[in-house]
Amino acid sequence: MSRIDTNTQAKINQWLSSEYDLDTTQKVKQLIDNNEETELIDSFYKDLEFGTGGLRGIMGVGSNRMNKYTIGKATQGLANYLKKSFPGQQLKVAIAYDSRNSSQPFGQLVADVFSANGITVYLFEQLRPTPMLSFAIRHFGCQSGVMLTASHNPKEYNGYKAYWNDGCQLTAPHDKNVIDEVNAITSVNEISFTAKINNIISVGEDMDDLYIQANKSLSIHPEIVAAQKDLKIVFSPIHGTGITIVPKLLKAWGFENITIVEEQAEPNGNFPTVIYPNPEEEDAMSMANAKGEAIQADLVMATDPDADRVGVAIRDHQGRLQLINGNQIGSLLIYYVLSARTALKNLPASPYVVKTIVTTNLQADIAAHFKVKHYETLTGFKYIGELITNLLGQEQYLAGGEESYGYLVGDLVRDKDAPNACAFLAEMAAYFKHQGKSLYDVLLEIYQQFGCYQEKLVSLTKKGKAGAEEINAMMVRLRQDIPATLGGVAVKEVRDYQNRVSIDLATGQKSPIELPQSDVLQFITVDGDVISARPSGTEPKIKFYCSVKAPLESVKDYLDVSKQLDNKVEQMLADII
Repeated sequence: MSRIDTNTQAKINQWLSSEYDLDTTQKVKQLIDNNEETELIDSFYKDLEFGTGGLRGIMGVGSNRMNKYTIGKATQGLANYLKKSFPGQQLKVAIAYDSRNSSQPFGQLVADVFSANGITVYLFEQLRPTPMLSFAIRHFGCQSGVMLTASHNPKEYNGYKAYWNDGCQLTAPHDKNVIDEVNAITSVNEISFTAKINNIISVGEDMDDLYIQANKSLSIHPEIVAAQKDLKIVFSPIHGTGITIVPKLLKAWGFENITIVEEQAEPNGNFPTVIYPNPEEEDAMSMANAKGEAIQADLVMATDPDADRVGVAIRDHQGRLQLINGNQIGSLLIYYVLSARTALKNLPASPYVVKTIVTTNLQADIAAHFKVKHYETLTGFKYIGELITNLLGQEQYLAGGEESYGYLVGDLVRDKDAPNACAFLAEMAAYFKHQGKSLYDVLLEIYQQFGCYQEKLVSLTKKGKAGAEEINAMMVRLRQDIPATLGGVAVKEVRDYQNRVSIDLATGQKSPIELPQSDVLQFITVDGDVISARPSGTEPKIKFYCSVKAPLESVKDYLDVSKQLDNKVEQMLADII
């Protein structure tokens, strides 16, 4: 008996019609002939939707896959919305793409559809990082933009990040409104695929120079970079776009001793040297670390395929390279920016930093110490970008980011920016080396001053329709059966961002949460420990973030305190997963 429901079958039948090209219909027929029911269901049971990172999915045929028609439909829907949103204006969009298989032809496809709709298109000639797309939107005065990338997902994936006129990914109400326009397209015949070539303008290397010079102007201590120009830096782009801009930016910043991991330097959508092209993964950083050990590097950095995330390794007190996590990288960056600018007495009026709700509270502690305001947003850098835009002219953004290895110093763009972060990480390493300190020394000093924070992320992958239903059931269970204790410590507060309410478990008192609605649950203990449960908006995963804290009387005690906190984290996670 077939497991394919009526709605899914109707979508399959539609994709077998003459509306679709022969290559597409043959691939659908092949799935049917091979009796690949699970693949058919996963490919057709729904339409791809915009999540925290836009449109993202496995490449292939079907309404729930990345292909000519789903990308064309999304672009036509976005074009229709732009025409309604900016009536009477000559519309302009920018388009960039990464090293993934099909990213370049997908980018050309998007340019064709926009141009066919009478929209001027600024199309990058070659692959470039996501933050440069955000920069280009602002530079050219575009109303929108699209980046073709699936960020750090496996090679089977691709994605479509849609941007608004401020260079930020779509946020409410635009994200939902674009979806409505896309859903209003009932036939692929409504999609204008035939390009008007005169509407497409190539973007070349001149944009690199503009981006690099704009970033270089943000440097806090160029004189110290000059003094430490021989800082040993290892960089890997992990087969992605980072190779096109990070080495050039570091050299322009003043660093002269940069070693590239040659085995990972060539852009390649198959990512042949890694399992996942994700700098959060130890495996993805292994080649860079090996090169770093071989040349005794001061700093090791690696970026993901679209170069909006960066992983980092620094030397510990035993002289070994140690990977540090996203919370630690972001905390070091915020500490450097605030401490260095405070020392120079050049903090702007009304400065602020930003973190997400699942990012370590250490960053809030650091901001409070320097008397700088901090804001919290939902997970997804688009919410940080939106906040920067909303506060423009009132308060000054300095730095911020997410625990998932995405950061931004300064407000040149409205997205996480790995080249920008790489430059500041290198400058920070040079600054503290000039003082006779390693970044590891500084991290432990921060822990001694503000408390030793320990975080862990656990991701459970649940693929397909069945996986999505399982993730939903897990969130329902957690809302219904709130744990009284975690790791033996009493839970005092639950924050339900879906229902936008915070509950004091001792009194039952409820307080409103001002942030927008999001399917996130947070459990906070009497010790200040936090566990957050959040289904991913871009991957078939549910993520559990755990953060604990303890005093660190002396840096000599760090390893012991860290082990104790590790045990506490494991006990807490065992109580909730």
